[in-house]
Amino acid sequence: MKLNKAFSLLLFFFFISSNLLSQGIIKDYFRSPVKPGGRNLLSGNFAELRPNHFHTGLDYKFGGVEGEPIYAAADGWVHRIKISTYGYGNVIYLKHPTGHITLYGHLRNFNPALQQYMIEKMYNQQVNELEVFPEPGELPIKKGERIADGGNTGSSGGPHLHFEIRDSLDRAMDPLLFGFPEVLDHLAPTPQAVAFVPLEIDSRINGKFQRLELTPQLDGKNYRIPNTLEITGPVGVEFRGFDQLDGAPNRNGFPYFELIEEDSSILNLIVDRVDFNFTRQFLLHTHQNRFTKLYHQPELKYDYLRPNTLGSGYLNLAPDQEKNYRLLLKDAYQNTREIQFKLKGKDLDQNVSDGPSPNRAQVEYLGNILKIRAPISADGGLAKFYVGAHSFEMLPAYQDAQSRTYIWDMRFGIPEEVDICSEVVLPNIQAQIPVGQEKLFARRGVQIHFDEKTLLEDLYLRVEDRGSMTQPRLVINDPNEHLFAAMEVLWDVSGYTGNREKTHVYQLGNRERRSFVGGTWEDGNIRFKTRNFGTFVLAEDQVKPTIKPVRVNSSEISFTISDNLSGIHGFEAWVDGKWVLMRYEHKRALIWSEKLDKQAFKGPVILKVTDQAGNVAEWKGTIG
Repeated sequence: MKLNKAFSLLLFFFFISSNLLSQGIIKDYFRSPVKPGGRNLLSGNFAELRPNHFHTGLDYKFGGVEGEPIYAAADGWVHRIKISTYGYGNVIYLKHPTGHITLYGHLRNFNPALQQYMIEKMYNQQVNELEVFPEPGELPIKKGERIADGGNTGSSGGPHLHFEIRDSLDRAMDPLLFGFPEVLDHLAPTPQAVAFVPLEIDSRINGKFQRLELTPQLDGKNYRIPNTLEITGPVGVEFRGFDQLDGAPNRNGFPYFELIEEDSSILNLIVDRVDFNFTRQFLLHTHQNRFTKLYHQPELKYDYLRPNTLGSGYLNLAPDQEKNYRLLLKDAYQNTREIQFKLKGKDLDQNVSDGPSPNRAQVEYLGNILKIRAPISADGGLAKFYVGAHSFEMLPAYQDAQSRTYIWDMRFGIPEEVDICSEVVLPNIQAQIPVGQEKLFARRGVQIHFDEKTLLEDLYLRVEDRGSMTQPRLVINDPNEHLFAAMEVLWDVSGYTGNREKTHVYQLGNRERRSFVGGTWEDGNIRFKTRNFGTFVLAEDQVKPTIKPVRVNSSEISFTISDNLSGIHGFEAWVDGKWVLMRYEHKRALIWSEKLDKQAFKGPVILKVTDQAGNVAEWKGTIG
């Protein structure tokens, strides 16, 4: 598979010259990697909202079975190749003379030559997972060459091919814009909800400081919000919806939004390239992974808005001023849908109906805003906010006969307590952590280190110690809030009496499900890193993984492996004293051998499986 030197040089100079000329969309340059010239159905597309990230490519359906032939989309060479249990699983990256990169993920296996290339390297290094970056021209590939078979490896929910086109800076592009006639789409995007959100402390929607989510109603081929909304101060729009392709029921994403005020376009949002350096910025770009924000955010690194300037997408009307708006939705095939709504400006009003009265004060943390809603009190409505050595008196932002609402901007100070006459409210905010700065927060029992890359935006930190000395529980903010990179936590759990060697930090999820985080002990403290907020506990795992043989013979050894708590960390196998490569499919809890040659297995078999807590299980047998 080696190229001769002359051809390698020619290919290299062609790559350089072409790369300088083109890094954009090249129509009909790439061939379909699945059923070229036939009909393809997709289960996912570019810019689709997935948990914690954009989907950066196309997911080709296989009808629920593995083994679909996968073809190279264009001439090139193997730029990167990996056998892995998670992520893209078994994956090939091809580099092309244009400078583009194509990615083929979740593969069952590579073609025989590439498979042997990887197996030899894995046996040489004695590793069960490996990523290789071949030299340019070392592994040439022709357009239409069968490079692999489709599979279900890695973090895949079923057999399919994940296919990407990237530029030379490794930024994902929308493959459908390059022209793949095998995929048909005559359907326009479908809206599910439009949210209106306050963007400043004096912003109101229908008189209240609230997030208002509305369902658009179908009106002919388009949609509308039936009632005129009253707004005060700057308000932003967020959108939730989906697109569909012909013949597939899957709900996909779409790349283009345009906000039109009367007849003037005031904002475009185009998701055209995804920079993997900023993948977690997705969490700032969306609301809880569901709504796309159609307004400027100063800390957002994605450059999708036009214009991308302070105030873009801020809708603000003078009192009694009315304007008509249209939100235009467009997919990669230019299928278009419209949502119409009307806004009317209104003065601030202190008399606003806010629904049934709560029994006692309710506290909400909305970014930099502290919102307190309380029942009307005969003792009065004047609140005192105590910030350091100062106190500030404040009337309700608005009230009705049943309830009153106070709004405080924490950028001007974090109140230790708020006296609202009928009761004293103790906000659980320990500190403001500014974005882009290194900061150490310390208080009795816990230290949290933030570096300059940890935050997406300014953080208003809430930390609570719960549980007991022997069963401690640490709560840091809310799981619906997000970090860009990991924070480091030093947690004083000196009262814990369990086996520290086997005890680690776990994060609690739904139904108290524990996910392994890890950590290292330092006397009575445990230090761990996490890029998630939520509830953290200690748990002790002294149970070894479980090993059950499936097939042990001269042709193959295979086992199912599982662990009760911390999860599988690694495994090693030997036959007759020689190391054996084991492949792993975590979704089936199955490991199986892959031979370097055709020689039959014979002799003693040893398999060792280690979990995240360091417990080691061992299985021994013999092949006669």
